[in-house]
Amino acid sequence: MATTLMLLASLLAFFCPPSSSSSSSDGLWAGSSLSVEKTGDVLTSPGAIFSAGFHPVGDNAYSFAIWFNTPSCSPIAKNCTIVWMANRDQPVNGRRSKLCLLKSGNLVLKDAGQINVWETRTFSKSPTNLTIEDGGNLILRNLEGHVLWQSYDSPTDTLLPLQPFNENSKLVSSRSQGNYSSGFFHLYFAPDNVLCLLYKGTEYSSVYWPSPTLLRWEAGRTTDNNSKIAVLDSLGKFSSTDNFTFLSADYGSKISRMLKMDFDGNIRLYSLKKDGETWVISWQIFRLPCRAHGSCGPNSICVYTPNLGRKCSCIPGYKMSNQSDWSLGCEPEFHLSCNQTEQVGFLKLRNVEFYGYDLNMYSNVTLKGCEKICSQMCGCKGFQFRFSKAHQPGGIYCYTKTQLLNGNRGGNGHCDFYLKVPKANLSFYNSTTVDSELQCSNKVQILELTYSRSSGRHENEPLEFVMWAVCAVGGIEFLAIFFVWCFLIRTRRNSSPKASNLLAATGFRNFTYAELKKATNSFCEEIGRGAGGMVFKATLSDGRVAAIKRLVDPNQGEAEFLAEVNTIGKLNHMNLITMWGYCAEGKHRLLVYEYMEHGSLAENLSFKALDWKKRFDIAVGTARGLAYLHEECLEWVLHCDIKPHNILIDSKFQPKVSDFGLSWLLNRGDVKNSIVSRIRGTRGYMAPEWVSNLPITSKVDVYSYGIVLLELVTGRSPAMGISVTDNDSPKEQTTLVAWVREHLGSAQEMETRKHEIIDPKLEGIYDEAQLLNLVAVALKCVQESKDARPTMGEVIEMLLHKEESQSISTGY
Repeated sequence: MATTLMLLASLLAFFCPPSSSSSSSDGLWAGSSLSVEKTGDVLTSPGAIFSAGFHPVGDNAYSFAIWFNTPSCSPIAKNCTIVWMANRDQPVNGRRSKLCLLKSGNLVLKDAGQINVWETRTFSKSPTNLTIEDGGNLILRNLEGHVLWQSYDSPTDTLLPLQPFNENSKLVSSRSQGNYSSGFFHLYFAPDNVLCLLYKGTEYSSVYWPSPTLLRWEAGRTTDNNSKIAVLDSLGKFSSTDNFTFLSADYGSKISRMLKMDFDGNIRLYSLKKDGETWVISWQIFRLPCRAHGSCGPNSICVYTPNLGRKCSCIPGYKMSNQSDWSLGCEPEFHLSCNQTEQVGFLKLRNVEFYGYDLNMYSNVTLKGCEKICSQMCGCKGFQFRFSKAHQPGGIYCYTKTQLLNGNRGGNGHCDFYLKVPKANLSFYNSTTVDSELQCSNKVQILELTYSRSSGRHENEPLEFVMWAVCAVGGIEFLAIFFVWCFLIRTRRNSSPKASNLLAATGFRNFTYAELKKATNSFCEEIGRGAGGMVFKATLSDGRVAAIKRLVDPNQGEAEFLAEVNTIGKLNHMNLITMWGYCAEGKHRLLVYEYMEHGSLAENLSFKALDWKKRFDIAVGTARGLAYLHEECLEWVLHCDIKPHNILIDSKFQPKVSDFGLSWLLNRGDVKNSIVSRIRGTRGYMAPEWVSNLPITSKVDVYSYGIVLLELVTGRSPAMGISVTDNDSPKEQTTLVAWVREHLGSAQEMETRKHEIIDPKLEGIYDEAQLLNLVAVALKCVQESKDARPTMGEVIEMLLHKEESQSISTGY
């Protein structure tokens, strides 16, 4: 027994050194640690301006953070001004968690003394020291004084004076007031070297500053400088290499300041008053906070009044999707049948504007004409009716909308919105909520972590832990026999022959709902969503990182679900996402997939400069995955929603098609017929036969794939449309396919005008033969007639053809 205790104690000391309280500017030395349970375990800057230590962010949940010491704060009372967090999205337990500076030079944050949730991944042969400076920079140095890591290089939502901000930096807002986890608003340098603000929601994203209605030079920016550097100086001046500068209202004063990406999407500069107890706003980007996109979620309106602040409200006929979270917006309470124009009415929302997601733009049409156009479009949710002098005197423009996002009231007074509603409800909506005071929930989301043990302090933690472990061994052996016996009985009672056959046939696991709930931390980290359900990041019990899709079809029975999973579980291809298991327990229907490190193709095209080789490899790999679905397994396995969001990228930048077959998971019976009863897919990527009531075949996937190829080449999203301008006419919207065809009307024009369509982020570096080949294949895939499109097997042959691309006929 004594030998066992000594061995376990040695192992504990090896994994994390004993806590060494440090509340001075001397810092933390190699071989020491800071404990979450010791309030005195903090690092303090030499002038006592900043401190670093564990800060509570929820119930028994802590993050390692840096905060201002003034205004006077108490970390226990949660009232400190936080400027940086190491683990904002993965808080640690209030017991046994430590920040350890290992003798190897690696700085590690351990949850409950066991799981590494954050680390610097540094190494040093000489002793290291962690200190915090008066500028708020937490620095890890070796004995020679070389900086191994610093917090300035990885900001969270705050930029401090003299802290460099470059192309690798990004400020990400918190989720809400009181919830420090990552939110939806980003400040970053775009690929064209311009400092931008981005709303990045779970389904939609858009840049909202500089104004998307202005060209870069019209917004006073320059794209000529590639250095991408911005800095806030100690006197209150902010300057960036894209020619954006501002001065604080108290410029010249040497006081504490911080530039913060706030949770409402506004960037604000805060200054500490001379009394040292109050932060005041000394500059902000938006005087009207509703200018930020996504501030109130889909199908809602944002209004700002000086005495009440920002308020959110659902538009008439809609209700909140989640009573505690406005970012999820509102959902309709009515249903409009397609192609029944006589049942449609339009409700006028005065001085209300929804930005983006236009189906089309029509100039110089009457109000009645615009109503007729929208009523005949199934995907039209309403239209913007605008009077504008931008193009010609007295111009009237009608913008039909497919999504109602970024809604706000109180614009320039020349724009009204007409909401598409059932005609029977029109008088009711008119008399109720059109001009009523907007309501906004004041509920604050607090991230809570619950652990089984209490949070009381124990001085002899390692020894206590070892003693409890040794004493529990005998009890565990007894309980193990009891639980195994109970589990076998339960399995015999609950296991269906279908589930057993499925496990034997596919080799993947039947997870319990409790397992997946624990793996996802109660489904707290959402990484995506679609028509079929929501996707959450999870860590399985064996340490694998997974993506768990929670399906939202409550009508699907267990037998039907297992039959569907049995089919998809048998699909096996290097360019298809791998399913690891499923859960069919009660009403719960969940699918467990491998997690893709680089996210979706859509994210990579928007925020990262994918080089040409990666783009071409992604095109070929995606084609191979689809060809397998169409031609090498069951012939009815169609995807029906091919788009960059459903093409995931692994650690080696290889593509994997995701959500394959999930449309059939919802109702596979439709596939037995040649005509599918419900439109599936995403606007901009859908083949013409979806809206023409024609038979649905694998050629719908070929069409969508062709659109993806054009997006890979041009970097342009088809869902947003493309503005074109003639010399004698105003801007109009055209589709991506029409725009490419207009520029490349023949094989000869493809050769001479290819530079006009290539994605600017490639900076002219690409393989010309592959480019021409890719465009030619794409234009074959997007033919109006499905019979004129190639199969995916033929697509692969064309992509890998060794002859000159000029010999490939465009065929349109």
